[in-house]
Amino acid sequence: MENLTPRELILKTLKEKSSLKQDVYYNTFEAFNTLKSIAKNLSADLQKEAKAIDKRLIIEFKDKGEFEFELRVAGDLLIFVMHTNVFEFDKNHSIWKNSYVKQDGTRSYCGLINIYNFLNDSFKYNRVNDLGYVIGRIFINKENHFFAEGKRQMAFLYNDIVNSVIDEEKIRSILESAILYCLDFDLFTPPFDSIKEISVLDMQTASESMQIKTGKRLGFRFQADSDEID
Repeated sequence: MENLTPRELILKTLKEKSSLKQDVYYNTFEAFNTLKSIAKNLSADLQKEAKAIDKRLIIEFKDKGEFEFELRVAGDLLIFVMHTNVFEFDKNHSIWKNSYVKQDGTRSYCGLINIYNFLNDSFKYNRVNDLGYVIGRIFINKENHFFAEGKRQMAFLYNDIVNSVIDEEKIRSILESAILYCLDFDLFTPPFDSIKEISVLDMQTASESMQIKTGKRLGFRFQADSDEID
């Protein structure tokens, strides 16, 4: 074992870990910008075709800054957020079971892009108590290998970090999967017993800004590990 001074250990760690995280960050940032560009172009194309179906349908892209953008698809709002930090997985995660990571542990360091699904009306009417859901997470490593966790197609189509390299085709596929999922994920009315009582404050607030909590599965058990719609 090397007998290194504290100064040497600091430099060694900077070289081995901090530079690695910079590589992961820039790979993730590049992928996020590609995702943003594809979402913008796709929204423009879909808007033209949606208008031919029904003039009331709105498909809209909004750039919210370097690390966030929104894609409105009719009544749904997809929010894409890139985390600015790089993550490691705990030793119980399945990523450690494959030979790709066993051969080089630094391949497990990943950047993260989260995909959220909200109701567009939640933001339109400032319903701050409304709920949204994380429907997908994209992880990208130093070699641009990736995998995704999520609902429906994202749960099984993009879970092979060993062989999957992020590119425009796969980014488009993930985006389309996210859109299809949120369109199929309907708003259910909550059970009567869960809403039969309401305070005067809630009612007064509701008349002003619709603060009665709304969510696609409010009042129902939402199982994060299930790919079925309840």
